[in-house]
Amino acid sequence: MNKRPSVLIIVENLPVPLDRRVWQESCTLRDAGYQVVVICPRMRGYVEPEELIDGIQIYRHWISEEAGGFVGFFREYMSALLGETRLAWKAWRRHRFKVIHLCNPPDLLFLVALPFKFLFGVRVIYDVHDLWPEMFEAKFGRRGLAYWVVRLAERLTYACANLVLATNDSVRQVALQRGGKRTNQVFVVRTAPKIVAVNYPADPMLKKGRAYLVGYVGVMGNADGVSYLIDAAACLIHRLGRRDVQFLLMGTGPEHPKLLAQRDRLGLGEYVDLPGRVTNEFLFAALRTMDLGVSCDPINPYNHHCTMNKVLEYMIFAKPQVLFDLKEGRASAGDAALYVSENSEAKLADAILGLLDDPDARERMGRLGEERIRTQLNWEQSERQLMNAYETALSNSA
Repeated sequence: MNKRPSVLIIVENLPVPLDRRVWQESCTLRDAGYQVVVICPRMRGYVEPEELIDGIQIYRHWISEEAGGFVGFFREYMSALLGETRLAWKAWRRHRFKVIHLCNPPDLLFLVALPFKFLFGVRVIYDVHDLWPEMFEAKFGRRGLAYWVVRLAERLTYACANLVLATNDSVRQVALQRGGKRTNQVFVVRTAPKIVAVNYPADPMLKKGRAYLVGYVGVMGNADGVSYLIDAAACLIHRLGRRDVQFLLMGTGPEHPKLLAQRDRLGLGEYVDLPGRVTNEFLFAALRTMDLGVSCDPINPYNHHCTMNKVLEYMIFAKPQVLFDLKEGRASAGDAALYVSENSEAKLADAILGLLDDPDARERMGRLGEERIRTQLNWEQSERQLMNAYETALSNSA
C-alpha cells in the first residue's frame, strides 16, 4: 500500500473511539494508508491525554464541562478551543499533516485550522455532523444576537473549508445554498453504522418478567426528547394500564440526572431502566431483546436535518421503531417505522402501544429495515464517498 500523508481530525463534542462516525472515518483512512491523528476532549471515561489505539494517534484535551446552558457552552467551547489549538501545534510538530478535518459542532474549529491553511497550505475538510445554528435555536428556543454570531461562525467555517462532508441530502443542500459551496465541493458521507454480527444472544432478564421491552439508545441532552419517552411510558403504564411493558433507555448526557428524577417523580422506577452508558455487549444483547425501538427527537428545524444513529442501529438488528415524523428520520427508516405527526407524549404512547399489539407489523417493519440498512445505508457505501472526498481535497481541483 502506498504511503499517504498525515491527517489531523478534530472533534469537540465527543471523545474517540466513542464517537462512532469519527472512529469509523479514522479507521477507513488508516486502512487506506493515511497516518491518522485525532484531537478530542477528555470525557465520558476516555481521559488518557495521549493514546495510540489500533494505529490511530489520539491526543485529548481538558474541557471545563459538558454543558447544558448558554454560559456553560461558552466555558466549554473556549476551554476546548485552547486545548485544540495547543494540541494542533503539537500534532504539527510531530506529524506534519496535509489535511485538517474539522468535525462540528461547534463551528469554531476554523480558528484552529486557519494558521495551518494559510501558512502551510494544509487542506481543510469541514465534516458537518450537525447544523449548529439550528441546533442552537432548538436548545435555547430563540433567535437573538448569539444566534447570528453562530450563523457567522458557520459561514466562516464554510469559507475556510476546501471541501465539505455532509451527513445527508438535507445538510448537502445547506452547504450548497447557505454555505455557498459548489456541487463538486460537497460529498455526502452518511453516518452509517458498520454492520456488526447480530448473533448476540437475547437477554430475557432485561424484560423484568414482562411481555415487551421498548428500547432507546442515544444521547440524553435537552434536544434529544427523552423526556417525551418517559412521559409516554407514564401514559402507557398509568393511564392505559399496560403493566406488561418494560422500558430500557441506554445512554448518558447532561440531562441524565434530570431524567432519572423525572422517572422517579412519575413512579416509574419499576418500569423504566436508565443504566447510563453501557458496554457494547450489553447494548447488542439489549438490541436483540427489545421488541421495538424509539427515536424521540422532537420535530423542529434542527432535527429535520439530522440522521439519527439510533434509527440505523434499530434497523441493523431488524427492530421496528416509533419516531416523531422528521424529514431525515423518514429518509433513513422508510417503511421500517411508525411515525408520530406531532410532539406529543400521548400520541407517542399510543403509537408504541399500537405497534406492540401488532406483531405482524413489527415483523414486517423489522425485515424491511434490516434489508434497507444492508443494501442502501451501510458504511461501506459511505467509505467510497469519504475516499473520493480525500482524493479530491489533495488534488489541485479542491
